[in-house]
Amino acid sequence: MSLARPARRRRRPGAAPAAGNVLPLDARRIEKAMEQRERYKYVTPRIAREGLGWKVVSPNCSRNVDPQGGEIDIAWLVPGAENEWYLYSRDHKLDCWQLRGQGALPALLLQLAADPLREFWQ
Repeated sequence: MSLARPARRRRRPGAAPAAGNVLPLDARRIEKAMEQRERYKYVTPRIAREGLGWKVVSPNCSRNVDPQGGEIDIAWLVPGAENEWYLYSRDHKLDCWQLRGQGALPALLLQLAADPLREFWQ
């Protein structure tokens, strides 16, 4: 009887996790990016799991979307293959997600934090 351990698969250095494998470290990166945002700095958004990725949810203090001032969906970041991510904004009128960008997570987080076209922070 052999007590040898089964071989473990190791990722290549710098290789992306498999699509759909959402890491807590990514959530922390998103949280840090939200601290640098340019709009609605007086509210504290939270990061929540959503499907294969992370969703940014925030209180709707302006009450433009939710007259009661409840939480609303702001953005959804979904990992793809080979270090690629997809960034969606929430279209509250149509009640759906709309693709706003794809690429490396750091670039998409800059886009989300700056939001020059007010696609996310409405």
